[in-house]
Amino acid sequence: MHVQPRYEPEDPSTFFADGRSERPPVEGTVARGQLRTDELLYTGRVNGAVADVFPFAITAPDLSRGRERYNIYCSPCHDYTGGGNGMIVQRGFPSPPSFHLERLRQAPAGHFFEVMTNGFGLMYSYASRISPEDRWCIAAYIRALQLSQHGSAGDVPDFERPTLTGQPQ
Repeated sequence: MHVQPRYEPEDPSTFFADGRSERPPVEGTVARGQLRTDELLYTGRVNGAVADVFPFAITAPDLSRGRERYNIYCSPCHDYTGGGNGMIVQRGFPSPPSFHLERLRQAPAGHFFEVMTNGFGLMYSYASRISPEDRWCIAAYIRALQLSQHGSAGDVPDFERPTLTGQPQ
């Protein structure tokens, strides 16, 4: 009983008319957990165009998660401020573009999601390493980094402005 005849994957067989030992998946079958019906969440696009909106409301915990994931996956190349001078760049790897370039400041949020998903230039895809939700959190954190370097006093709420100048409240 312990040595029963069996087929290895993709062994030929005379049992089925197509000569295969295994059966093809049923047309339209989706693996458990792989149903991707939300185009924006999983592709960064809306009706085929790169989106400039997020698929969910970004909260403080989302930004915190984005910061954590950014520091793990992105900062080695892009550095902690997004300037493109991370540790591997300091050791001779080509420098990625700064997130503070006008071109990237004007890029839609979906662009950053797509780059993380598919890779770009020398950057490889992080789709297998970072979940779609976390990629969106990182994109939101990149927007926060951009704002931190290009914000103005007008962006600060009135009640917080005295802390900028060092005046007591």
